[in-house]
Amino acid sequence: MDSLDQIDDAAAAQAFRRLIRHLRHRSDAQNVDLMGLAGFCRNCLSDWIGEAAGIDKAVAREAIYGMAYDQWKATHQAEATPEQLRRMEESVAKNA
Repeated sequence: MDSLDQIDDAAAAQAFRRLIRHLRHRSDAQNVDLMGLAGFCRNCLSDWIGEAAGIDKAVAREAIYGMAYDQWKATHQAEATPEQLRRMEESVAKNA
């Protein structure tokens, strides 16, 4: 058994919420950069929580972003550079 599965669900949920609040605070950390470094971003988290909870994509994204996704994009998302997109593509290729 993976030791991760031995963590109490309440503790895991608390850590997850802390991660989400940290990402909300660090709006300067662009999704494209998160994808380029780790192969996942806020959208991935919202997809995963939406799948796990059986909730609509827009509802899941609002839970992760703390606001409507379109509002977050307009307020915080910068245009991705070709270099950011290249790093993202290379990183996502490792996700299989």
